[in-house]
Formats: sequence, structure tokens, C-alpha cells
Amino acid sequence: MKRTNVVLDEELLDEAVRVLGRKTYSATINLALEEAVRMRKIQELGKHFGKGLWAGDLAEMREDKPRSGNQKPIKKHS
Repeated sequence: MKRTNVVLDEELLDEAVRVLGRKTYSATINLALEEAVRMRKIQELGKHFGKGLWAGDLAEMREDKPRSGNQKPIKKHS
């Protein structure tokens, strides 16, 4: 643990204690920091979409067989 002195908005800190349901200022601040880091990680997940993380062939992976011309298409249920 790190011990430090910080200047905080007293009203905001009191509201955070109430909203987050912690008993101490330290517990409230630690939870708020954890939540801030978690939210930033969630926000940054979008950066990884569409970046070519997987370049396989899904049909080959599933061993799909091409349909012959006389098979009826599979109906999807709505």
C-alpha cells in the first residue's frame, strides 16, 4: 500500500462513500480507482476489433461440406 496526501473535493468524496457503500475514505478511493481502471480497459477493447486477430477459414475449421444442388436450404427459425 502507498500512503499519500491528496486534496479532494469533500462533497464528491462524501457522495462517493454513499454511492459506493464503503465505510472509509480509503476503501472508497480504492474502489473508485479500480472502477476507473476497469472502465478504461472496457473502453479500449474496441481498438482490437477488426484488427485481423484471427485469419483462419471458418468453413474449413468446422469441416463444412459444400452443398450439392439437390439439397433444400435449411430454414432458420425466427
